[in-house]
Amino acid sequence: MTTTQPVTHLLYLHGFRSSPQSAKARQMAAHVAQRHPDVTFWCPQLPPSPREAMELVAQGIAQWPGAAMGVVGSSLGGFYASWVAHHKRCPSVMLNPAAHPARDLARYIGEQTAWHDPAERFYFRPEYIDELRALDTSSQPPASRELAIIAKGDEVLDWREMVARYPHARVLLQEGGEHALVNFEEYLPAVVEFLALA
Repeated sequence: MTTTQPVTHLLYLHGFRSSPQSAKARQMAAHVAQRHPDVTFWCPQLPPSPREAMELVAQGIAQWPGAAMGVVGSSLGGFYASWVAHHKRCPSVMLNPAAHPARDLARYIGEQTAWHDPAERFYFRPEYIDELRALDTSSQPPASRELAIIAKGDEVLDWREMVARYPHARVLLQEGGEHALVNFEEYLPAVVEFLALA
């Protein structure tokens, strides 16, 4: 039996129109700071361009040890987390992950407001859809272990599509719930255990 290498570096990727100020990002950051103070934690503010977002992330984790890092992603961040996991061959945790963002985000082309600060606006450009397609890893087998936490009550994404997108993942399926996964704190121990946080 192979022993799981402890994760010393943890990346958290927020979703579309979200930010490091999201409840889940803050809960994850606080949990790591309190219980795993030696773990390097990074939750960057991602630009609207998927290509620029992943360039930023790739630069930020370039020196991170692939075998000792993990990535957690929510919604669109879950889609990105799968790309990062392929890039670094590391374990990943997806929270209500976007299974088909190129299809689903096409209707959001145009000016958008940031979820946590409606005064903050950004423009979601048509070319971002092709950038999402270029980052899609769904046709490839997972590079490492995957955990997907999926709420059947998600009002934004279809839970069946999420489950189908991650056939190799360990899936924690929540009856009811919602896209924001407001009870994420209840899942923190499972996330920490799955990633074997140092």
